[in-house]
Amino acid sequence: MAEVSFYHLEARPLEWALPRLLSRVVESGFRAVVVTGVPERLPSLDDALWTFDDQSFLPHGRAPDNFAADEPIWLTADATDKPNAASILVLVDGAGPADFTLEGFARCLDMFDGNDEAARAAARTRWTAFKQAGHAVTYWQQSGDGRWEKKA
Repeated sequence: MAEVSFYHLEARPLEWALPRLLSRVVESGFRAVVVTGVPERLPSLDDALWTFDDQSFLPHGRAPDNFAADEPIWLTADATDKPNAASILVLVDGAGPADFTLEGFARCLDMFDGNDEAARAAARTRWTAFKQAGHAVTYWQQSGDGRWEKKA
């Protein structure tokens, strides 16, 4: 079973928080696939990974880029797309896996907008589905300065 961590965004938007979480993933030597539930958002996520830090960027790609297998981070709107052999699945904008078994993934990060009631309700539904599938589920809430605090 995979470890599933829910990240409740409140103080800072996804474009701020996502690159910082993905930096940790890459620094730890893992690969990630980021699945958005809003395909039109791919360009802004792409831009965020290029520009979040004046001193660096996160190497990544998205369709129709070439060399997908070489990318440590892959951005997609297709929950079945995993061309980079990622072990970390990141769900944003209400995306969910086709099934909740998470086969082939060691960890799943589910980021949702805590200021949106519909997004919170959808996250609760995914939480229940992941728990019923037997995954260990944790909950992290964003503090006022954008740091993550683990909640019981």
